[in-house]
Amino acid sequence: MDRLFNCIVHAHDWRITILAAVICVVGISGAIRLIERARIADGPRRMRLAIASGLTAALSAWATHFVAMQGFIAGVPLTYDTMLTVVSLGVAVVTVTFAACILIAGFSRLWRTMGVLIAISGIGAMHYTGMAALKVAAHISWEPWLVAASIGCSLLIAGLSGFFYKRAGLVRLIIAGVGGALAIIVLHFFGMAALNITPDPTYTVHGGLSPVTMQAVATAIAATVGGIAASLAYMAYSSRAGALRRIREAVDAMPDGLSFFDLNDRLVLWNARYAEVNPEMGPYLQVGTPYRDLLMVGINEGRYLDAVGREEAWITERLTARRQLSSSSEEQTSNGRWLRIQDRRTSEGGIVTVCNDITILKRDAQALAEARDAAEEANVAKSHFLANMSHEIRTPLNGVIGLAQALAKTELTPTQREMLDLMQSSGQTLQTLLGDILDLARVESGKLELTEDAFHLAAAAREAAQLYAEIAREKALSFHVDIDIEEGLWVRGDAVRLKQVLTNLISNAVKFTTEGFVSLTVQYGPDHNNLPSIRFTVEDTGIGFDAATRTRLFQRFEQADGAITRRFGGSGLGLSICRHLAEMMGGALDCESEPGGGSAFILTMPLIQCDAPAHKEPKPVPSSKDADGLRRRVLVADDHPVNRRVIELILTQADVETIMAENGVEALDAFRAGHFDLVLMDMQMPVMDGLTATQEIRLLELTEGRARTPIIMLTANAMPEHVAAGRAAGVDHHLAKPFNAAELLALTADPSVLLKDQVAAA
Repeated sequence: MDRLFNCIVHAHDWRITILAAVICVVGISGAIRLIERARIADGPRRMRLAIASGLTAALSAWATHFVAMQGFIAGVPLTYDTMLTVVSLGVAVVTVTFAACILIAGFSRLWRTMGVLIAISGIGAMHYTGMAALKVAAHISWEPWLVAASIGCSLLIAGLSGFFYKRAGLVRLIIAGVGGALAIIVLHFFGMAALNITPDPTYTVHGGLSPVTMQAVATAIAATVGGIAASLAYMAYSSRAGALRRIREAVDAMPDGLSFFDLNDRLVLWNARYAEVNPEMGPYLQVGTPYRDLLMVGINEGRYLDAVGREEAWITERLTARRQLSSSSEEQTSNGRWLRIQDRRTSEGGIVTVCNDITILKRDAQALAEARDAAEEANVAKSHFLANMSHEIRTPLNGVIGLAQALAKTELTPTQREMLDLMQSSGQTLQTLLGDILDLARVESGKLELTEDAFHLAAAAREAAQLYAEIAREKALSFHVDIDIEEGLWVRGDAVRLKQVLTNLISNAVKFTTEGFVSLTVQYGPDHNNLPSIRFTVEDTGIGFDAATRTRLFQRFEQADGAITRRFGGSGLGLSICRHLAEMMGGALDCESEPGGGSAFILTMPLIQCDAPAHKEPKPVPSSKDADGLRRRVLVADDHPVNRRVIELILTQADVETIMAENGVEALDAFRAGHFDLVLMDMQMPVMDGLTATQEIRLLELTEGRARTPIIMLTANAMPEHVAAGRAAGVDHHLAKPFNAAELLALTADPSVLLKDQVAAA
């Protein structure tokens, strides 16, 4: 170690030694930077950068050696063999360039280690070739163990530097450069310490490169290395400045306000949009301004409405939220604008703040909310309107139909009978239209409910068809019903809604056909929604329609054309409701037609078979007398005189005693005073409505221990909510006006069946 210490301290000029070390660090760092750039390049540029990195490292190592030799104090004059000096440079260039190519080919730890070991080996060969070029008037010998130490230590330092190096920033680049330079410096000074120079006057030196020449050459090469390093530094600075400029332009072009605060929450960077959305802070936006100061500016300007009266607490909440990994808040400013503030913490502890002006979004959201509320109010108003119109139309319609049915039981002339039939037909048409409108409202509101009962499929189809068989015969049409399924097939579903769809289709077929035939075919269909299906086909030879009409036929208020509406009548609601009902029942409704060639409507429904219900013994025809042989007493509560008269005329056919009341109070007084077998209660009445009267009657029965009296809500209120309200009040049955006289008479003849149904339902 003494030899090494003497070599460094006494045998070398320390100023030149430092210069050589600086040249080595700068050159090796530049070569590493070129290798990194070559790795991300491609094509010829990749190869050019690889060669440049090899030349830079080789020239740096060569210059380090010969510059250090200029400070070597040998005690005798030194010259250099020209050929061996050039060879030493060539050895360094070839081996180090080859090593650079290896580093570019792969940058894993194995490749890095192998590349730097090859490079330091080439530099070692360059060093000892350069030492062999020495020409002195002395005897030269070497210390083998120091030679081995110089090579081994340099390989170890270089290998560790390559193994642990990771591509990163400027600091890691300098560390890598120092590691490479240290390997070269160790190689040089250990090698120089191994050198023994014994002056010998008998030795003569002829030719060679003088120290002055070598000094000039070394200076030129060192200058070249410095130039390369300066160029790289300038390129890095330009690239970084260009990248920062582009980033700054991109940040300024952002539609949102953006600012960046450092670890101590001091302003570092912001864009123009940030100043626009925070106009009060504009004069105070300066590098180094704390975020808290900016908040205070806004508070002093009265910007933050939420902070009024609680300024310090509000600031504490904001700063606490900013310390989280991410936070987002919305605030309304004093000028009515809305801002969304989003804070995101960076990996180094800084905070990126994004400020969006969401005033338009807030206004749109408010407008949408107001539109939604208006739509809900309109929907409620529509429901109220439908309920009121249903009640107002059903009340007089009940009088027309009821009186017509009562009149039909009297003696009439043929002309009067014809006029009465026309009245009944018109009433039924109006009742059907009213039912369609209410069905459509129920479908739209989702309040239409289906039942799941067992019914005889063939019988249901025949019942639907027979309703229009007589009308078809009157128009001289051939009417066919073909049931191509087992006669005893029972299915589960809503028979009423199925017949509603079929009767609508058959009604349209009969209405739009003037000659030819109308037929209903029932047969098994293909699987529908992975279930067996049944297909109902209604065909006719009527007017038909084209493809354009077919696309809108199932829409509301649509028919083939306006002339059809004038010629045949109708609202255009039936098919729309039928398709909705078919889809609700899990099926589908479609059609095929051509103008003048008739139409075919195909209803496909899932086939859910079930067992036939247990057979019930036929009920005996009920008597109009009660158990004591007295006439049944019926209490009728209705505020409309026409309806009371209609009910009275119908009930005269049942030979019952009828007591009339104009409101709920009169009905309650009459019920309290006597016994009744049946109560017919209207819902909307003055003084006391039907629901309240029903509740009072049930309370009276409970307190006085009376038996339950069947109560039928006979009303024009036909919406589902009305039925539910009646059930909740204690009503046993709901009969909507206009009602069928036969149904009312059947209920009047045996009211006890209503109580049995209540028990069964419970």
